[in-house]
Amino acid sequence: FVIGRSGAGKSTLVKLLTCEEKPSQGQVLIDGFDITRIRRSLVPYLRRNIGMVFQDFRLIYSKTVFENVAFAMEIVGSSASSIRRRVPIVLSIVGLRDKSGARPGELSGGEQQRVAIARAMVNNPMLILADEPTGNLDPTSSEAVMALLEEINRSGTTVIICTHDQGLVDRMKKRVVEIDGGLLVRDDSEGIYTQKTPACSRQPAEKAAPEPPVEKKAR
Repeated sequence: FVIGRSGAGKSTLVKLLTCEEKPSQGQVLIDGFDITRIRRSLVPYLRRNIGMVFQDFRLIYSKTVFENVAFAMEIVGSSASSIRRRVPIVLSIVGLRDKSGARPGELSGGEQQRVAIARAMVNNPMLILADEPTGNLDPTSSEAVMALLEEINRSGTTVIICTHDQGLVDRMKKRVVEIDGGLLVRDDSEGIYTQKTPACSRQPAEKAAPEPPVEKKAR
């Protein structure tokens, strides 16, 4: 999870990872490769390895569920036979194979988000970026979506989730990276949303013992 107040830099981090923005200094490494040095012509190939999940789903409402997921394969040049074989498998993983002929407007919010996740994972990316993926969902749908993302993570795909949902972060107890003012201020391997201040740090500092006087030698 990447957390922080609005304006802290979470969206900028996502844009740096997808090469929508370039850093003024430093490096952005993905799988050991510095993407700040990548040629502009190669950016589309980088993005093929990154799946995106958004708060507002961003589905094409004139297309069916099958067609929405297939579209992600079409734009990278996959063959029709590969699409026919792969899309049903991915829809089965997200529990929507029986909805393949439906249009997004006929689905619940949770189902639409699962379609978005299927679209993000259909090309087997090494990284999935999810920006507030549960922001428009009810608690039950949120838990189902998070369980799905966790399963994808267990299968070997890195999942980065930007969120303000404190309850979600506290329940999952995954790695938590906190950004404040564009700076990394916390990185906990099994963290919660709000860092607890240790009791010892709230105690007043003990006064240092006075230093012994320095003897001066007579000249």
